[in-house]
Amino acid sequence: MRSATRSAAGRAMRIAMVSEHASPLATLGGVDSGGQNVHVADLARALGRLGVTVVVHTRRDDPTLPRRTRFAPGVEVDHVDAGPPRPVPKDELLPFMPDFAGELFRAWDERRPDVVHSHFWMSGLAALWAARPLELPLVHTYHALGLVKRRHQGCHDTSPVTRIETEAMLAGAVDRVLATTADETVELVGQGADLDRISVVPCGVDLARFRPDGPSEPRRPGRRRVVVVSRLVERKGIGNVIAALPSLPEVELVVAGGPPAALLDHDDEARRFRRLARSLGVEDRVELRGAVPRPDVPALLRSADVVACCPWYEPFGLVAVEAMACGVPVVASAVGGLAESVLHEVTGVHVPPRQPESIAAALGRLLADEGERRAMGAAAHRRAQRFGWDRVATQTLAVAREVLASSPRSTSTPGSRAAPISPSASFIPVGAPAPASTPASASSTPGSQQ
Repeated sequence: MRSATRSAAGRAMRIAMVSEHASPLATLGGVDSGGQNVHVADLARALGRLGVTVVVHTRRDDPTLPRRTRFAPGVEVDHVDAGPPRPVPKDELLPFMPDFAGELFRAWDERRPDVVHSHFWMSGLAALWAARPLELPLVHTYHALGLVKRRHQGCHDTSPVTRIETEAMLAGAVDRVLATTADETVELVGQGADLDRISVVPCGVDLARFRPDGPSEPRRPGRRRVVVVSRLVERKGIGNVIAALPSLPEVELVVAGGPPAALLDHDDEARRFRRLARSLGVEDRVELRGAVPRPDVPALLRSADVVACCPWYEPFGLVAVEAMACGVPVVASAVGGLAESVLHEVTGVHVPPRQPESIAAALGRLLADEGERRAMGAAAHRRAQRFGWDRVATQTLAVAREVLASSPRSTSTPGSRAAPISPSASFIPVGAPAPASTPASASSTPGSQQ
């Protein structure tokens, strides 16, 4: 396998991953910390195991962080200075992308990667600005599409106004798009993307950690348990699961995610969920755990009779696959990636989004039939094997090698400064921030933002 990861120069292949807001080192559970952080971290580790040299470039959000730190064998994290060195909501990061791009350009001009792999639309924009003048092959993973978010959230969507247009531009500007689901592919083609430049590679799961035979968290006797693992944001549908509880006596709901438990009283969504549970008379059966350390998540999932993943929309749905890997059936909204990963009536049950009555009926049916739960759990575990990270990393690496081999840019030499991107370049959408006049001074004022 390692021989397949050598560059044309005979050294280990170098992949630069760009994830501007989702650091692989971040604590999970916050509003902007979730599946993308896990994806970037585990993909980088798996590529490292395959012999690839990986650098993950992410924005510095703490002044005490070192510029570079070792993350895993063959993997480093580069904390890029772009904007204030403190947490900033991801929807407010767009003005800092020119600075981010300038730092990427300098890093790649000094030590050239073979392929750049950007994650999320703002990372794609910064990576494009830096990679294009250096003639570096660029692969992009969206993780979520602004058009879908706008469709479901409408006026509540806080994304910058240029997001949808920028994402459409990226599909035509990068060398390859890695879609995580067929549903995402359909959405991208509907926006004008070329199907021949899209490869479908799913998100992955750590099969060594998420498995049926590990320890299970103790639980209260005499009650069935439903578990939700999610960021505390409205679109994740946690309120709909809570609203299903009055129809499910002797069932407890454990919700893991959000800020640390000690800070839940200060979290708007946590307070809203508690008010909802109180109003429905189920407060004593709803436990908000707050952030749960990543190593503790498998034991929590194994303690569940059923895992509920009932968002209003979902690009992929990593928690559902992790639950399946643990041998636990899933009640899932029939949306996005969940409609593909969870097989209806085989590894779980699909429900319409935003319908507590349907959620209650599906949960009630599975909770009442241990035999069906066991059969679905066994089928879920078998299906989850196709999402193992070694397999996903191998598929990702195959795309990287294909892009590298077919790109004339791969013959450029390091240290040769190409002409910088002009702010009026055709691939920059109207209203999007333009890069600075030179990568070495990427501090110009960006365009309008919501």
